[in-house]
Amino acid sequence: MLKRIGSGDPCWCGSRKPYGQCHQEFDRKVSRARFMGHEVPSHKIIKTPEQIQGIRESGKLNVAVLDYVAERIRAGITTAEIDQWVYDYTTKHGGIPAPLGYEGFPKSVCTSIDAQVCHGIPSEDVVLKEGDIINVDVSTILHGYYSDSSRMFMIGDVGPEKEKLVRVTREAVEKGLQEVKPWGYLGDMGQAVHDHVKKHGYTVVEDVGGHGVGLEFHEDPFVSYVTRRGTEMLMAPGMIFTIEPMVNMGGDEIFVDDGNGWTIYTEDGKPSAQWEIMVLVTEDGCEVLNHASKELRVVD
Repeated sequence: MLKRIGSGDPCWCGSRKPYGQCHQEFDRKVSRARFMGHEVPSHKIIKTPEQIQGIRESGKLNVAVLDYVAERIRAGITTAEIDQWVYDYTTKHGGIPAPLGYEGFPKSVCTSIDAQVCHGIPSEDVVLKEGDIINVDVSTILHGYYSDSSRMFMIGDVGPEKEKLVRVTREAVEKGLQEVKPWGYLGDMGQAVHDHVKKHGYTVVEDVGGHGVGLEFHEDPFVSYVTRRGTEMLMAPGMIFTIEPMVNMGGDEIFVDDGNGWTIYTEDGKPSAQWEIMVLVTEDGCEVLNHASKELRVVD
């Protein structure tokens, strides 16, 4: 049986503050939500101030890598070149590309074009051309702390349909972000994302979603965007997770490439788009630790 923590005992979070002045009221709120039948975060999901600062610094490098890619991506370059940029910039600045070798993934970044939903593998044989939309998904380890974000890039004239898909997907992330606040539920965020996507006639991939992150590449909770308000895990201060809906122009059915075992495609061959940010739940709202680009990027 676990020993009950007294108000004057050191808090479980490692802050060295008395429990009564630190996480006692936090635990009471979590216990009330659990009693009402809600899914609640365990203590190990809650990051300490020291951990949050480390993850924040990792996020800065993560954004810098994507900025570096944004300055160089264009028609005529291969996705293998993008992979090399990510590896070189990350390692030069003391980081490690998290995807490289993760469960056998062979590259440092995911590059997913048009009907590729996610986990596209960079290749010398894949050359960006005008009309492509591409998601560049960068994950970074810095001093043992993980960060994760992605952006969409439009190569030249992609046409109004693809441009709208990319724009609406980014808007959906922002709609979800507005719902991230302490003592709400992940379903509040998920429904906001889904409602915006559905309003524009698109679908959200159900089987692949966001995740906790920070001390590991992928942590609990799984973050879905086909959920309802008042459901899913309680959002508590100290939680960090990604918002990264994968939005399809057509149906939500997907399949995995049999050849490489990684790349996911839309079943109907229609384009898919994704933006990803990493969010910290705070005492009075939230903090984005690695924001997506503020503007849609069209590159020649």
